[in-house]
Amino acid sequence: MLVESAPDMEVVAQAGTGREAVELARSARADLVVMDIRMPDLDGIGATRLIAADDDLAGVRVLILTTYDTDEHIIDALRAGASGFLVKDVRPAELLDGMRTVAAGESLLSPGPTARLIARALSAPEPPALGGAGPGCLSDRERQVLALVARGLNNTEIAETLGLSPLTAKTHVSRIMGKLGARDRAQLVIVAYESGLVTPGGA
Repeated sequence: MLVESAPDMEVVAQAGTGREAVELARSARADLVVMDIRMPDLDGIGATRLIAADDDLAGVRVLILTTYDTDEHIIDALRAGASGFLVKDVRPAELLDGMRTVAAGESLLSPGPTARLIARALSAPEPPALGGAGPGCLSDRERQVLALVARGLNNTEIAETLGLSPLTAKTHVSRIMGKLGARDRAQLVIVAYESGLVTPGGA
């Protein structure tokens, strides 16, 4: 009902299980999948992993709806390829805005509790999420940009912080994704924390 109330959105399918969500993402050609974590047959993390690994679904983004008491699930979902998450008690307008943000190719990782949650969960030892090169392959400027992405800044905020134009900031982010083999900004956050470029609680 909420999505149908928005003039720029349309529900193309609804799934009751994780496997059904993967199948419908393929058949309905959805731009965005709003995924629960706890589902029968295949959980949302497994379903997200299958969607992210399917070349035919390269343009499909996944937004996870979850709660703060499942930190490990949130990080698992981001590692699996989700582009962000929202808590289930989010206000309707915020949910719609979040869906638009993720569908547009951005990640929903903003400063505040969400960023602190990710930083805390990523501080535990874990194998790298991506098999490509680490931040060492980046220029000094690109490392600065990556650090700001990891702290939840959008392109405009990055540009203001570094004295760049928004287009230049966007170009830097795109190049960083290419060098690191990252699917989206959510994976850039993971790389930044896992590599030690950004540390939990750091300035």
